[in-house]
Amino acid sequence: MKHRIVVLGAGYAGAYVAGSLARRLSPADTEITVVNAEPDFVERLRLHQLAAGQEIEAPKLVDVFAGTGIRLRLARVTAVDLERQVVAIADAGVGELGYDTLVYALGSHVADCGVSGVAEHAFHVTARPAALRLRERLDSLDRRGEGGRVLVVGDGLTGIETATEIAESRPGLSVTLIARGELGARLSAGARSHLRQACDRLGMTVLEHTGVEAVEATRVRCADGTALASDATVWTAGFAVNLIAAASGLEVTDYGQIIVDDTMRSVSHPNVYAAGDSAYAIGDNGRPLPMSCASAGSTGRQATDAVVGRLTGRKIGKNKLDYPGNHISLGRRDGILQMVDDEARAKPTYVGGRKAARIKTGILQISLWGISHPTFGLPKRKRRLAAAPDASAC
Repeated sequence: MKHRIVVLGAGYAGAYVAGSLARRLSPADTEITVVNAEPDFVERLRLHQLAAGQEIEAPKLVDVFAGTGIRLRLARVTAVDLERQVVAIADAGVGELGYDTLVYALGSHVADCGVSGVAEHAFHVTARPAALRLRERLDSLDRRGEGGRVLVVGDGLTGIETATEIAESRPGLSVTLIARGELGARLSAGARSHLRQACDRLGMTVLEHTGVEAVEATRVRCADGTALASDATVWTAGFAVNLIAAASGLEVTDYGQIIVDDTMRSVSHPNVYAAGDSAYAIGDNGRPLPMSCASAGSTGRQATDAVVGRLTGRKIGKNKLDYPGNHISLGRRDGILQMVDDEARAKPTYVGGRKAARIKTGILQISLWGISHPTFGLPKRKRRLAAAPDASAC
């Protein structure tokens, strides 16, 4: 029987791992199935652009995996039974998929951080349908022509990129960015100054050291008792992972991320691997890797090497697990490239302006091309499994 590999999720991490495994393992020995709820590959890092009104490519996964031998199952994952080694899924009906090796890459979603009203009244940009809902709302505010008020809550990278993109693309709207602490606190002094100048140039209002206690239909209530009127509140203040991993019995963190070793293998279940936001991976500097596209790439490469190595009996390559820095877009013609040191502290120098924007665009294009061309570099001879493979050892 073929060794069954099931990959949960087809975001940056899952799609990369699935394509790489198909490229490196012989189809005579392995069967690879990808489970994803949506039919498209979603460029999550560009969803703020989609919300602002730009057209963003969304390749069909059936086209992405064409010619690879990968089986695509469009369904929602509802549970993982580790003892029986099956994944419960729901599409038109309810079913199960058996696996010998499982790659868990279900990513993350918006988290309300315990703030009331977020789920009911706030928009977000962590999924394509959500970004399109925000886009529709912004379109309606533009049509009114009354200078609608947009509040973006959260001053992380997603919040900064969303606020600046909306401000640039829709100058008729009033955009306010609410920061819990100092704006750009993790950037170097020069980069912080560049960010403030960009916000001023785009006509944005920035409220620093401001906590939010509740989101309502037409306003946001702050911790100091003030209320801010809002026609569209965008929540970017936190992310959380799916609770399926914790419910399955995998060893996870308090936040639900799967605890893995340095090969991305679950520390509690040796035939399960995790990659991307779902994985709690310790980087080479001894710190947990942040949720990011860069971490999806490094954990995905390591998980792929580990699965291939263990199935074929070859030495497992060790990939760098680091986070080199932040690439922040500030609209389409401006940006910040801030590198960090081994302690995750911002280096004194940074790259800003059009050059940084071009670098960010190039990185996104390369990432999309790599995902959309999983058969590129297909070797003439794929690796066969080791003799008499034992699924429990994978």
